[in-house]
Amino acid sequence: MATNESANPSTEPELSEDIDPIWLSSRTARQIYALGEVEKDITRLLSLAASSMALLSLPQTDGPEDEELPKGAERSEKFVDVANEYFERLDGIHIAIRSSLAHIRQSRIAPSAINAPPHGFVPPALGVGLPSADAHGVARGTRGLQEERVEKDAWKGIVDALTRIKEVREKEKADSMES
Repeated sequence: MATNESANPSTEPELSEDIDPIWLSSRTARQIYALGEVEKDITRLLSLAASSMALLSLPQTDGPEDEELPKGAERSEKFVDVANEYFERLDGIHIAIRSSLAHIRQSRIAPSAINAPPHGFVPPALGVGLPSADAHGVARGTRGLQEERVEKDAWKGIVDALTRIKEVREKEKADSMES
């Protein structure tokens, strides 16, 4: 089902400059990237909640691992800063999740496509990929996109290493002939 990738730009996530270009390929890819960032934000949110709780405790109950906690009025100021960041992060998570839900609604994705798998279902570790066949037309084990990328990068690394070894040997050979 085709979707309009440029519709409703207000729900577009903000992407940093140093991400893999695959995440810029479509609006859906950008939304998936944004959900990954939400997951990181939730982790930070939990960390902020733990920091807030530590700052709310009485200084007399601080353990030896709590040496970095401020004392006195600084403690209250630090709590205010942590609480403000907590609520800003919570608001950002709320907006990102609502944006993703709006994208799903706008894309008209069938509910059956996003239903949870049955209990006990273990997805294959192969990821997304097309079945491939060997020279005789027999299907071999399929690998997903990530596995294919890792193998491609490994082969590039091997070629680079062999090229460097060859250059060093040729240089050594040339140096030994000059001597």
